[in-house]
Amino acid sequence: MKSFILLENLVFYANHGVFEQEATVGNVYVVNLRIEADLERASLSDDLGDTISYADIYEDVKREMMIPSKLLEHVAKRIICRLKDSFPRIESIEIKLSKRNPPIGAQLDYASVILID
Repeated sequence: MKSFILLENLVFYANHGVFEQEATVGNVYVVNLRIEADLERASLSDDLGDTISYADIYEDVKREMMIPSKLLEHVAKRIICRLKDSFPRIESIEIKLSKRNPPIGAQLDYASVILID
């Protein structure tokens, strides 16, 4: 049985970006995660100890989002590494990290990167 934990549209205000203003003023970022893990045991036991806590995942993502970086790719990779270190049950992670209204001189909602590990 394949099983996944999805955390969708986690919103953070953080200071990532190449331009000095981005690092100073900050922006809104949205994180979406798809985490593959064996959840069969938890599906049978109804015991939190048999799964990965969504609250713990969120706290790890939040910690990484608060560390300023120039590139979204760098932040996304740090999140993947932290989650895989914290939760050995994780088999794979897909992360989509989006920056709201990036300062590129164009009208768009988000600029995003997707990393799969």
